[in-house]
Amino acid sequence: MASLAVVVTAVAALLVAGVAAAKFDDVVQPSWANDHMVYDGDLLKLRLDSNSGGGFVSKNKFLYGRASADLKLVPGDSAGVVTAFYLSSGGDKHNEFDFEFLGNVTGEPYLVQTNLYIEGVGNREQRIDLWFDPTADFHTYAVLWNPSQVVFMVDDTPIRVYENASTIKGHHHHGGANTSTSIPPFPSPQPMAVYSSIWNADDWATQGGRVKTDWSHAPFEATFREVRVDGCAWAANATDSDAGEVRRCTESSYGKEGRYWWKEKEMEELTVHQSHQLVWARAHHLVYDYCVDTERFPVQPPECAGR
Repeated sequence: MASLAVVVTAVAALLVAGVAAAKFDDVVQPSWANDHMVYDGDLLKLRLDSNSGGGFVSKNKFLYGRASADLKLVPGDSAGVVTAFYLSSGGDKHNEFDFEFLGNVTGEPYLVQTNLYIEGVGNREQRIDLWFDPTADFHTYAVLWNPSQVVFMVDDTPIRVYENASTIKGHHHHGGANTSTSIPPFPSPQPMAVYSSIWNADDWATQGGRVKTDWSHAPFEATFREVRVDGCAWAANATDSDAGEVRRCTESSYGKEGRYWWKEKEMEELTVHQSHQLVWARAHHLVYDYCVDTERFPVQPPECAGR
């Protein structure tokens, strides 16, 4: 790459940071607090101190595909600190798919909160604990998104699936006929960017806000080894509602990015093995599910039917 060639010829003091910059700069750019997105060797770090957090955003938007981050979370006492990796479209009626990693006191497990916003409406939180220490090494957190489903994955193990009920053969809704009010919503085709950020959320993140951030441990750093987006890249000069781009990304099986593998038949639902992985993850690690929170939702949301 030309940018890498320039770095190679630069002064030695800038070489290591330059290699990292070249690796990430094709994909992401700072979204706020630019000085809190830093390079360390071939790694990228988002930093939180008492002055600010930081974040990045992908340089391109895409419609359908897979976004992933190889991420090592803040070690030690991370109570009050939230690191997020998420996809989001724009506007009041936006769609959003969230990973939020909720810090904890030393020795206590991280909680991973996932959420979906559909047409601007969220409140679909689920929380899991993890079967490993996410601060000891890098792990891959990914979202697969196509017209049939949204899948949240940890090291290729599905931890959550949100299905498009209208595409499931033989799907039936519990409690009556398929009325327009009983069909679960599914995200409309809006182009999304990929984001990450780190910030202080000690009003709610750890034990309901009872444990506050200990700034004597700052700076807090979340470390990325790679950020990858495989998807149908939205034309840079197109509006977010461009019908031609929606049609191209929805109907095409191949484009300038290569084969649209995320839309192929086998991606429309989990494999048998993945289904077993999902059952295992939820049986052993699910700690909160909005679908069964009758205090918040006396009437069960339509996508939760049967749980």
